[in-house]
Amino acid sequence: MPAAPAALTRIVKRHNDPVVVQSVRSTVAGVLAYAVALELVPNPVPLTAPLTALLVVQVTLYTTLTTGIRRVLSVMAGVLIAVGFSDLIGLTWWSLGLIILASLVVGHMIRVDEFIAEVAISGMLILGVSNPGHEGADRVVETLIGAVVGVLLNALLPPPAFVEPAGEAVQELAAGLRRLLLRIGRELRAGASREQTVAWLHQARRLDNEIARFDESLRRAEESTKLNPRVRPTEGAMARLILRSGLDTLEVCTVVLRTLCRSLADLSEQRRARQPVYEGDLAAVLDELLTHIADAVDSFGRLITAQITAGAERAEAELERALRDGRADRERVAAALRAEADTGGAWDGWELHGALLANLDRLLDELDVEKRSRWLAAQLDSVGSVRRKRSVRVRVRRAGRRRGTG
Repeated sequence: MPAAPAALTRIVKRHNDPVVVQSVRSTVAGVLAYAVALELVPNPVPLTAPLTALLVVQVTLYTTLTTGIRRVLSVMAGVLIAVGFSDLIGLTWWSLGLIILASLVVGHMIRVDEFIAEVAISGMLILGVSNPGHEGADRVVETLIGAVVGVLLNALLPPPAFVEPAGEAVQELAAGLRRLLLRIGRELRAGASREQTVAWLHQARRLDNEIARFDESLRRAEESTKLNPRVRPTEGAMARLILRSGLDTLEVCTVVLRTLCRSLADLSEQRRARQPVYEGDLAAVLDELLTHIADAVDSFGRLITAQITAGAERAEAELERALRDGRADRERVAAALRAEADTGGAWDGWELHGALLANLDRLLDELDVEKRSRWLAAQLDSVGSVRRKRSVRVRVRRAGRRRGTG
């Protein structure tokens, strides 16, 4: 196969990629909006319509609808302000300043968010033409055409629900945590130095900085399940709950692991030059404990993905087993730390040992299966209760209308 078809095949396989979805839909929406505007608007070059379509069409239907409303409101507000100013005072340097200030204030008042500047832009463009009323009406119509085309395109051909990429993002974060935990345990067993503990801390901080990227992927998945005809409302609500709670748990684990690395780095400062942080049986037990926690994190990431697809039983069983082994290792670590302090008579650094144990306890607690299951059940019951109440209200209103017309 030649290189070009191979590259094309890879692009086709990425049909659920947000970049691909956005690029294709924006292009189609822009062309359609321009073609429709040519038929309906006297302007020979109605570029406002495709411009609006490009701004309105988003990766998800929910975002497209809300963006379209804000875009239309911003243009209408700008046009009305410009027409009013042109009738009263015309275009001068000080009237231009007034219209910009008034447009920005109105934009904040009507809460058009990213289109606040669009209010002022629309006003300035209309203020400079010879017939503001006519040009303003054309601009509003073109904006409506672009917004309607963009919304209809995503409504008739709904974009995919980006649940799978969000699940992959959760697994990616879990994999990063697992690698760091395994590295810490392995290097502790080998006699970790001060430089290695500092490297752990830097790696934990990099993971913490990556949270924003994972959160963006999850936000896109949450929006893609709203108003999407491909997704049932109950399934969408469940997927949002599972993914959000999973990412929140891993985010807490990331913060706790960073704190754990900070404790180990502080402890290494108290050691003599070239003395390992922990050694002997204590280091070996810590390695086993961190390995079990790493396995638990990995199983948790796979469990999140499995809960929104299928086959969660295996991942949940592996998570429970890893947590059980980890709690047993935790008790062995605590006993070994107490024995070391008693034997060496060195209780000065016990606050750092205590911080280490507290962070290990927090990791095990955050990944607890039963606690998460109870929380999810309560949340799903709450969602179901709200939907039942809405359904009852709808039936009551319909019954009332039937009685009123009967």
